[in-house]
Amino acid sequence: MITIQAQIEKLEQEIFEKKKQLVELRKSVGERLVPNYEFVTSTNKQTTLLDLFGDKDELFVIHNMGKSCSYCTMWADGFNGVYHHLAAKAGFVLASPDTPSVQEDFAAERKWQFPMISVKGSSFTDE
Repeated sequence: MITIQAQIEKLEQEIFEKKKQLVELRKSVGERLVPNYEFVTSTNKQTTLLDLFGDKDELFVIHNMGKSCSYCTMWADGFNGVYHHLAAKAGFVLASPDTPSVQEDFAAERKWQFPMISVKGSSFTDE
């Protein structure tokens, strides 16, 4: 009979091997063009995915379920504390399905410093 520890180790090894296989398959797919999505910022300005990069080569897009999700709020509070470090290296934006006016009010209430975009009515989060 195989011990539970041996079963765990076997499963961990299988997962490790599957992850390696997944990495190789992803590498073989090649580049995929992404549409230049259009959004509305929390300050009600039009912007595009490309604009969100600013002068950086990389972009963090934090998908957030909106004001009604306490877990997303907790994570955003944490990002607020390190935003200036992240923004020095890459573009950074929090995306939620809330309307721009809800985002602006909630961000002010939470004292969030990072930019936000509304993905309401967009297929951006479907990708």
